[in-house]
Amino acid sequence: MKNIEWGKYNLDDLFEIVGTKSLDSNAIDFTKKGINFVGRTFDNNGIQGKIQKRDFAPNKSYTITATVIGNYKYVKFQTEPYYCSQNINKLTPKPIIKKWNEKIAYFFIASVQKFVSLYNGQQGGYKLPEIKNHTIVVPIKNEKIDFEFMEHFVAELEAKHIKEIENHLSEIGLNDYQLTEQEKRVLEKFENEKLELGDFTYKSVFNQIKQGRRLKKDDQISGDIPFVMAGVTNTGVVNYISNPVASFPKNSITIDIFGNTFYRNYNFGAGDDTGVYWNDKTEYSKEMMLFFTTSMKKSILGKFDYGKKLRSSQSFDFKMKLPVKNNKPDYDIMETVISAIYKLVIKDVVLYVERKKEELNKITENANA
Repeated sequence: MKNIEWGKYNLDDLFEIVGTKSLDSNAIDFTKKGINFVGRTFDNNGIQGKIQKRDFAPNKSYTITATVIGNYKYVKFQTEPYYCSQNINKLTPKPIIKKWNEKIAYFFIASVQKFVSLYNGQQGGYKLPEIKNHTIVVPIKNEKIDFEFMEHFVAELEAKHIKEIENHLSEIGLNDYQLTEQEKRVLEKFENEKLELGDFTYKSVFNQIKQGRRLKKDDQISGDIPFVMAGVTNTGVVNYISNPVASFPKNSITIDIFGNTFYRNYNFGAGDDTGVYWNDKTEYSKEMMLFFTTSMKKSILGKFDYGKKLRSSQSFDFKMKLPVKNNKPDYDIMETVISAIYKLVIKDVVLYVERKKEELNKITENANA
C-alpha cells in the first residue's frame, strides 16, 4: 500500500448521482415474485421485499444505493433492477470508470460509506450537492484510475474473509446441511403457506415486557456489558458498559422505537428507546425465540418511524402469527421450521464459500497469466 499512488476525485466526477423516484413503503403490497424493493433497512442488502412492476421503469442493476436520514445510514450495491423507498440516491458509474464489477463497486462503496458516517448521530441526512462534492481518494497508475489494483485488493480481502468463514465452520462443526424428511415436509408446508397459523398477543407469549432506561453517553462507564439502543448497525449495540442499569437476560428479544427487532442470546443493557421481551416462567428454546423474532418483526413492519415511535407498553396486545395445535402455539413445528431454515442458510454459506474460492482462483490465474 505504501507504494501505491493515489488521486483525488469528487464523487460527481465518477458517478451520476440522482435521487430515485420513490414509493411509499407503507402503501406497498409485497409479492412472492416481482422486482426488488429497496427500502430503508440494513438487512438483506436493503431489499425489503418484491413488488409488481409499476407504470415506470425500475432502476437499473449494477448501481449503488445510498441513504442517510435519521436512523438509516447505509450504502449498498444492487445487482438486480429495483424500485426505491424515499430518500435514497442512486450512483451510476460515468464513462471515466472504465471497468465495473462487484469488487470494484465495493472499493468505491467503502469510500461512500465514509461519507455517510459523517452523519452518525444526526437525525437529518445529507443534501444531494454534499455527496456530489465529497472528495475520495482512489489508486492511480499512469495518471489513470488503477482498476486492476482495486479489484485485486478487494479480492485479497475476500480471500481472507473466506478463510475465516471456513475455519469458523470447521471449528463449530457446521457441515451438516442435509434436511431430514420431517424438516422437508414442514418446510414445504411453510413455504406453500399451508401451516395452520393463529394470532397470539405479545403478552400471551412473554410475561416480561419492559422498556430500557435512559443512560446518556457521557454517563456510560466502560465495561463488558453490551448496551443496546435504537438502530440496526451492529444490531443496535452502541457500547460496552459496566453501569448496573436496565440489565436484561439472554434469550430475549428487543424492539426499538422504530420497530427494529433482534434476538439476544447474551445478557445486555438497553436504553429507553428499546423494549425488551422475555419469559422467565416458560423456557423457550433459541429456535422458538428466533421464530417469535421473525413473526414480531413482520407484524410491525413499516408501522413505526421518527413520526410514530413504538414503546413496549403499547405492544402488549399486538398480535404475531404462530403455528397452532389444539388452539395453542405449536412449538415443535416452530423448532423444525427454524432448524430447516438454519440448514438452508448453512448450505448457502458453504456454497458461497466454494463459489467465491473459484472466483478468487480465476482472478489469481488471470493476474499470473
